[in-house]
Amino acid sequence: MNFFRGVMGGQTAGPQPTGAETIQKLCDRVASSTLLEDRRDAVRALKALSKKYRLEVGTQAMDHLIHILQTDRSDSEILGYALDTLYNIICNDEEEEQDESEDMMASPHIPVSGRNKIVPVPDENTQKQEEDLGVLFTEKFLRDSESVTLLLTLLEEFDFHVRWPGVKLLTALLKNQCSQVQGVILVSPMGVSRLMDLLADSREVIRNDGLLLLQHLTKGNAAIQKIVAFENAFERLLDIITEEGSSDGGIVVEDCLLLLLNLLKNNSSNQNFFKEGSYIQRMKPWFEVGDDNSGWSAQKVTNLHLMLQLVRVMVSPGNAPGASSSCQKAMYQCGLLQQLCTILMATGVPADILTETINTVSEVIRGSQTNQDYFASVNAPSNPPRPAIVVLLMSMVNERQPFVLRCAVLYCFQCFLYKNQKGQGEIVATLLPSTIDANSISAGQLLCGGLFSADSLSNWCAAVALAHALQDNLTQKEQLLRVQLATSLGKPPVSLLQQCTNILSQGSKVQTRVGLLMLLCTWINNCPIAVTHFLHNQENVPFLTGQISENLGEDERLVQGLCALLLGICIYYNDNSLENYTKEKLKQLIEKRIGKENFVEKLGFVTKHELYSRAAQKPQPVFPSPEQMLFDHEFTKLVKELEGIITKAVHKSSEEEKKEEEVKKTLEQHDSIVTQYKDLIRDQDAQIQELKEQVSTLSMNNEQMQTQITQQQSQIQQHKDQYNILKLKLGKDPQGPFTQGEGAQVNGLNTEELGQLREEVEELRRQHTLLHTQLSEKDTLINTLRSGTAESQTADMAAGGSVDTERLRELELLRSQVQSQCAEISQLQTERQELIRRAEATPLAPSSGSSADDAKAAELESRLAAQNTETERLKEECRGLRERCAGLEQQLATAQSTVAIEQTEKAKLQQDVQESKKEQDDLLMLLADQDQKILSLKQKLKDLGETVDEDEEDDLDARDLDEDEDDD
Repeated sequence: MNFFRGVMGGQTAGPQPTGAETIQKLCDRVASSTLLEDRRDAVRALKALSKKYRLEVGTQAMDHLIHILQTDRSDSEILGYALDTLYNIICNDEEEEQDESEDMMASPHIPVSGRNKIVPVPDENTQKQEEDLGVLFTEKFLRDSESVTLLLTLLEEFDFHVRWPGVKLLTALLKNQCSQVQGVILVSPMGVSRLMDLLADSREVIRNDGLLLLQHLTKGNAAIQKIVAFENAFERLLDIITEEGSSDGGIVVEDCLLLLLNLLKNNSSNQNFFKEGSYIQRMKPWFEVGDDNSGWSAQKVTNLHLMLQLVRVMVSPGNAPGASSSCQKAMYQCGLLQQLCTILMATGVPADILTETINTVSEVIRGSQTNQDYFASVNAPSNPPRPAIVVLLMSMVNERQPFVLRCAVLYCFQCFLYKNQKGQGEIVATLLPSTIDANSISAGQLLCGGLFSADSLSNWCAAVALAHALQDNLTQKEQLLRVQLATSLGKPPVSLLQQCTNILSQGSKVQTRVGLLMLLCTWINNCPIAVTHFLHNQENVPFLTGQISENLGEDERLVQGLCALLLGICIYYNDNSLENYTKEKLKQLIEKRIGKENFVEKLGFVTKHELYSRAAQKPQPVFPSPEQMLFDHEFTKLVKELEGIITKAVHKSSEEEKKEEEVKKTLEQHDSIVTQYKDLIRDQDAQIQELKEQVSTLSMNNEQMQTQITQQQSQIQQHKDQYNILKLKLGKDPQGPFTQGEGAQVNGLNTEELGQLREEVEELRRQHTLLHTQLSEKDTLINTLRSGTAESQTADMAAGGSVDTERLRELELLRSQVQSQCAEISQLQTERQELIRRAEATPLAPSSGSSADDAKAAELESRLAAQNTETERLKEECRGLRERCAGLEQQLATAQSTVAIEQTEKAKLQQDVQESKKEQDDLLMLLADQDQKILSLKQKLKDLGETVDEDEEDDLDARDLDEDEDDD
């Protein structure tokens, strides 16, 4: 123990070993000691020396410390010492003293973050050396990727002495070698999930350092960002923000917001997941501010600033258009936009928060008509109430306001007018004479005041704002030509266009002239009427040519380029209504006074300017100083679009102009022809669609009729089967029970009684004969009905089958004709597209090409005429088919009535058969009774001694035999 006493500061006799020697001995003890206590004491000593002798400990002890992490997993104390030592040699920051770390481990419930500690500031050389050492030891630690996997495994330990140093060590590794550590964690099974578990730790210090770890882990890695988001990160982070007090919370809220920004920025998948999870609605309570907004803490300002940035990330113009619009809609529906407008109009809000709120509102309403309409309805809490737009414009043209605030207001105004023709009309209307109200300040009055004020920045902002009110809106460009301005007493009013050119010619500041030139270019672009008004002033063209032809400094060269752009627009969109300033004369003027090459060179200088490239990057106007505020984002798009067009227009000769005019006329003619074809094809498409619907209806009717015929045939077949069975039953002779009982022996009968008996026998014989006759008549009637029913059924079935077959053939023929018609129309549409493509591909072709196109058009017209004839023929066939279908339906109704009659006759026939059978049974019973009585009477006669005639008896037997044969 004397060795450790010497290391830890005890007094020993003899020469003291150097730091390197002591570290070497400690490393040997860590590697060779068999007792856990000895290894633990050696690692504790290395930890104590790791800050003073960082290079030596990192060089000699790192491998031993990693080995300790692998082998001594059962002892949390030695693991904690090893992790702390590795952290000290890898971390580049000046952290707290060693004993303070031990105090933290003794009291883990105290939330401490390394970013809040006061540390000495080293000089630059020392800091650079420290950083180099940290990177060097990080690379050494990462040589084996299993070291990071081992560290992730140790983070599963709940022991504070292991988990917290592990979190700090992994954070230091990410700071030094972020991408390499990210790659290892990404492929490690459950690597990200283990780190996400840190947010659920009940010890705040681990949870807070876990937030810092996840911040570094999610930087610039979209795959890890997605995994973290799907590990329920949004829910956990929003819960922590709520628990910590939202915007009134401390540094933990800031860490959560920074992590949310990492997860959402430039990650469309996470943004969509955030929106679909209804997390936007949970952001609304963050922006609830009270009436008293004085005395905001610096932390609250930071938190609210990050919250506003989080909203902007969701609706950034750089996002996919569909994603931003859906988020804008959700923000309006949940009341978030209304809450932001409340902050916008509140009093006592810090200036930087107000500026960021204006930028946030700008992007929430940009391109969303619903949100723009709501913003137009917002009023400031003043007396009398004023629209929020007017209040913001008052700040923009006030030179005493901060520069960043004025830029934010300009951006808000631009976003309000972006793709909002309704808003553009409302702004321009405030400048028209019929709508000016002398008792109130309007947006138009503020813009005119800023446009002609002495402050160049106000001039530029007002000019750009007014240009956005005219962007892609021909109607408002023409309306603005009506605006008249009273310059001074006793002088007639001048138009706004003329006043802008007057100020331009007076030689004001570069920023003012650039703003006015951007306004004029936007105004007259694609508006021939405005070009005519501009050229109508005889001083404008000489002023522009004079400006372009001079050789001036770099700033003036920018003005020259914009003047060339303005003159080029006057050439390209000139309708030649002014005789002195036609296209040809303006080009001749350029060639004589400036030179075409010089003109193109001056025009090209605009796009080569550094500030042009900066403004073209994003819509928000962000400039380091007011002097560099020269270009607007939308104007850079216009310049890019017009530069090539104007260059071609200037170099074109008069012959090329004539050819182009001829080509334009030819194209216009072709366009009219194509329009006619489109109308014809549209009509034919409608007719074909109607025919298809008719064919579909007829097919359905046919299928229904086929189904009905099948059902009728099955019913007839059933009736036939039933009739055949009935016929078979009726064809058999019923067997009567002719039993002969023994006659009763009666004595004492006289002659009168015998005569009466004979008469009764004769009567019975006559009745028997009559009944036989009636029975034969009934059989004849039944056979007649059977033959008639079979013949009628056969005829009906034959007629129905032939009609159905013919109708099906006609339907198939009609389908084939309609398909051929569709094929011809498709071919016609293809040829029309080919004609349009050829016309566009050869704009400068000679007029001989038009004759071929005319021939093609004539051929198409003839084919269309033939197609019309074919369509009429198809209509006639459809009408005939409908008539045939009506006949078939009538025949079907007739067949159904015939079947109903047959069924009625069959029912009657069955009833007659039953009655006949019943009558037969009755007759047979009567005959049997009669025969019984005759036999009994004969027996009586024999018993009385009377002679019975054998012939009569034989006759009776013969009759009985005949009856049996008839029955058979």
